[in-house]
Amino acid sequence: MKLRRLARIVLVARRYGLFLLAADSINNRFAKILLNLISSKTAMDAPRGERMRRALEDLGPLFVKFGQLLSTRRDLLPADVADELAKLQDQVPPFGFEQSRQLIEQSLGRRIEDMFVEFQDQPIASASIAQVHFAVIKSGPRAGQAVAVKVLRPGMMTVIDKDLALMRTAANVLERISADGKRLKPREVVKEFDKYLHDELDLMREAANASQLRRNFSSSSGSGHLLRVPEMYWDYCCSTVITMERMRGIPISQIDRLRERGIDLKKLSRDGVEIFFTQVFRDGFFHADMHPGNIYVGDSGDDFGRYIALDFGIVGTLNDVDKQYLAQNFLAFFRQDYKRVAELHVQSGWVPKATRIDELESAIRACIEPYFDKPLKEISLGNVLMRLFQTSRRFNVEIQPQLVLLQKTLLNVEGLGRQLDPDLDLWKTAKPYLENWMHQQIGFKGFQSSLQWEAAQWSQILPALPRLLHQSLTQSNGRVDHQIEQLVKQQKRLNKVLFWMVLSLAVLFGVVALELLWPMLMFHWGPIGRI
Repeated sequence: MKLRRLARIVLVARRYGLFLLAADSINNRFAKILLNLISSKTAMDAPRGERMRRALEDLGPLFVKFGQLLSTRRDLLPADVADELAKLQDQVPPFGFEQSRQLIEQSLGRRIEDMFVEFQDQPIASASIAQVHFAVIKSGPRAGQAVAVKVLRPGMMTVIDKDLALMRTAANVLERISADGKRLKPREVVKEFDKYLHDELDLMREAANASQLRRNFSSSSGSGHLLRVPEMYWDYCCSTVITMERMRGIPISQIDRLRERGIDLKKLSRDGVEIFFTQVFRDGFFHADMHPGNIYVGDSGDDFGRYIALDFGIVGTLNDVDKQYLAQNFLAFFRQDYKRVAELHVQSGWVPKATRIDELESAIRACIEPYFDKPLKEISLGNVLMRLFQTSRRFNVEIQPQLVLLQKTLLNVEGLGRQLDPDLDLWKTAKPYLENWMHQQIGFKGFQSSLQWEAAQWSQILPALPRLLHQSLTQSNGRVDHQIEQLVKQQKRLNKVLFWMVLSLAVLFGVVALELLWPMLMFHWGPIGRI
């Protein structure tokens, strides 16, 4: 089976001339000759990016997803290849209803008829990982609730593990024989892809992500008017099946339908920017797959004009260090303080410590400065990021995975925003949120917030301080007593040694003195002895 799959991959790569592309970057002479020999002379005549995209589409859903991930790594790929791979669409024919029924019933341990009063045989959506059916809950506190049931494709784990094994082998070979192997880090890319895939294959993880995002954008958080997230029904969820509240709306890519419903597109674009930066800077937890297929807009009731998020298999997280680092970088960018940006990159370990600050500062200035001479609405943050990633290759910048997801999502947000409102100025729209967050984190409010957080910790620690102090002193006294006891023993041993040394020296001195004085004594005592 593996040999058959490998043969299929080789044939597709040959058809699209990928071996010729690979030969250009190979520094191993034997491998270069071999690749040229097996390359097709009638390979598809098209730009390299298009050939790579078409080959991945032919190889199936897993390779399509791999191409989608690669398209986000603009720090590793040429711009033309990354742009072409970004066009990959994850459209997969659905699997049969009988298979779907069997999987749902085996996973949840109940018959579909016992759980749902209605269940649509034809899936409403189908992708490489799972497909979705609409249904209505039959009984219990949720009786009559319209839901969407997402079921994992059968046999996905086996197929994925086999293809990943082949990818790992190919990555090892590429890293050994390719001139760009070390810079492209193919093994790390495959490892990253492996993690994303296995996260998506656990639907309970996706349900938990959705639950967290819903809580972050609840009415109590003050941002509930921005984003609608479906509720998860945990009694109908497991690792291979999840059931969620059914959402109704219009896909965000259908601009004409949104206009017909009277939805304010300019406001919608601004809301999208606010949602993104709220997730990133307030929560440090963001939806990292915000392409048009996963975003709807409510067209009725309380959800009218509100974003509706779907598919939570991929989320990004940022810790306090990440957020502080981003805040300081954004602040330095707004102030055009490129030296500070360069220093932050070195301090964070993103570039080697030996990097010259002035050279990195000059390269960053060349990337950013031209955009400040234009009207703000003409500035594309996506283009700025791409130029920065190109510069990163020169300085061996190590891009952090969580920030790659952030960059990917930011490009999605900007693309959606400009589609809704061509005059959208992402920087101008985002700047108030960034400044507010930085003020809260770095300014007096941030200091006050830190004190409040620490106060909560100290409220538990302070009452225990007497007990902890007593324990510390007791333990310390015990250690001191033991040390004193050891010192006394050592002192006694030392005293004994000194005593015998002194005694020995005294005896030796007495013997030597006697030897020296004895002739003199005999001379003086001689006459007395004779009398």
